[in-house]
Amino acid sequence: MRISMLAAAAVATIATTAQADEWAAYGRDLQGTRFSPLTQVTPANVANLKPAWTFHTGDVSDGKTKGGGPRSGFETTPLMLDGRLYLTTPFNRVIALDPATGRQLWAFDPALDRAKPYGDGLINRGLAAWRDPKAGKGAACALTLYEATLDARLVAVDAATGAPCPGFGTGGEVSLRDVARYTPGQYHMTSPPIAFDGVVVVGSAIDDNARVNMPSGVVRGFDARTGKLLWSWEPLQAPKDANPGNWNTGAGNAWSVLSADPARHTVLVPTGSASPDYWGGLRPGDNRWANSVVALDVRTGKLRWGFQLVHHDLWDYDTAAAPMLTRFRLNGRSVQAVIAGNKTGMVFALDPVTGKPALPVEERPVPQSTLTGEKSSPTQPFPAATPALVPQSQGAEAVGGLTDADRKFCADTINGLSGHAIFTPPSERGILAIPGNVGGINWSGFAWDGVNGRLIVSVSNIPAKVRMIPAAQYVKGDKGDLRAETTMQLGSPYAMSREFLRAPSGVPCIKPPFGELVALDLGAGKIVWRVPLGSLEELAPGVGHFAKGSIVLGGPIVTAGGLIFQGGTMDKTLRAFSAVDGKELWSGALPASAHATPMTYAVGGRQYVVVAAGGSAKVDEEVQGDAVVAFALP
Repeated sequence: MRISMLAAAAVATIATTAQADEWAAYGRDLQGTRFSPLTQVTPANVANLKPAWTFHTGDVSDGKTKGGGPRSGFETTPLMLDGRLYLTTPFNRVIALDPATGRQLWAFDPALDRAKPYGDGLINRGLAAWRDPKAGKGAACALTLYEATLDARLVAVDAATGAPCPGFGTGGEVSLRDVARYTPGQYHMTSPPIAFDGVVVVGSAIDDNARVNMPSGVVRGFDARTGKLLWSWEPLQAPKDANPGNWNTGAGNAWSVLSADPARHTVLVPTGSASPDYWGGLRPGDNRWANSVVALDVRTGKLRWGFQLVHHDLWDYDTAAAPMLTRFRLNGRSVQAVIAGNKTGMVFALDPVTGKPALPVEERPVPQSTLTGEKSSPTQPFPAATPALVPQSQGAEAVGGLTDADRKFCADTINGLSGHAIFTPPSERGILAIPGNVGGINWSGFAWDGVNGRLIVSVSNIPAKVRMIPAAQYVKGDKGDLRAETTMQLGSPYAMSREFLRAPSGVPCIKPPFGELVALDLGAGKIVWRVPLGSLEELAPGVGHFAKGSIVLGGPIVTAGGLIFQGGTMDKTLRAFSAVDGKELWSGALPASAHATPMTYAVGGRQYVVVAAGGSAKVDEEVQGDAVVAFALP
């Protein structure tokens, strides 16, 4: 496929591991840019996109069938390598398809134990691939696919045949269960590993809020050929002056998507919060390196640098977005940076060599905790050169709602809380956590517009009410509000109760839009455009005229053809936007919502855009599915 001069220039600014027509890693390249140089589909012809083929995996669980396991969601982003499409299912099956027709070529089933109570539901976001430079043409596992399973195994299969790689571990797999405080179900894997320099790196997903001492959030590197453990890195370590009896925690885990700086041989790791999320009395200090981006030497696991986005997290503000390595214009020159974002809705740019801010960051005083045994951080980091992408406070005077009764309820609720701005520490009265725990920049993350030099970000804007319940009060029957998720947080003096703050009509207590697509000029420090993204009408019928925007779980991609493709919303739609001004140019109907990041590739001279459409494991949508849908021009 012919690539324009403009696209070629844009691609030249981004080091990539993929051929022009391929999608070789979750973020297309190891750097996580999600930028494709393909130009066949453009703003001028995107309205002509039609379904080209649909493939059904058959792997769906409603969470209600005995022995069927938790509810499933379909979050995979396929890879396209060597003329084949590779994807994973919620049951951890790996499937190869013909990319032009959607015909199944082979399938590998690792026989997942589906009975465990996986806290994220049955989901998997995809694969890593590694090409063995020493393998001869036609050799087994010359191109290997790696998957980390929900029941904590790392499996390696031959991309050509789907057969397990015999030299990798035992029968093509290694156990990931040798972890401090390992608990089946609570410790699992949802995001893909990453593989380069002959090493496969894997993190983990760990349930929130169950107890103080959750499993270790260790990150590990394995030999890509043999599966031998090469190194381990622990994100959480007690401060030197900490009393061992007063240090009890876990997690800080890398549950989201990993990326890399291949030229510097570093893997870029986003980490989540330490356990439990909403009380940190037994984990004093900043809890480094939880809630951070860290750069590890992929060959040794040695920490090159780290930057913490939230100190001593008390709000479940994981670094959920995959870090991205790219270049942007700053004061007339090209600057390379690692871009990081989290659930606060803030964006940081870091020097890839040192991890120090490439754009200014300020430590600002924040409110302090009044809970028994808690000592919150006196300050938190705020970017000084880029704006927050979502609201970070909500007063009672500016609430949303469908009716006067809605607005009165919301205002009265907010007035009764102990705080309603970002980093207000949890309290027994309750706080408005804004953004909420799924708000801001979640694993949906961001993509790089290599033509216009902008960061394209999908965000959610849904605050949550969080209330701490003393343990004795919880035991006596205070289980939180009716619609709240309430957990004891065993080992702590408090149970946690949280819920989206909604009016009686069901509409969030904040003014819409509830989800947006945003274009950010990093060098200029300004938002170029922002548009509502999706709708809640299908999830909450009757409020669509008011409820602009949707919670977003699934991110954007950008093409050199000038388009942004985005699913991730609570309606059954894939959309295309102009990269220049954010105008919606096309929408494609899907059999279920697409809580996944799309991808694009070219084969036979034709560009395809593909997305997994199967609904969410965490949102009780009426329609679930198992479809991989490909769109192309006629």
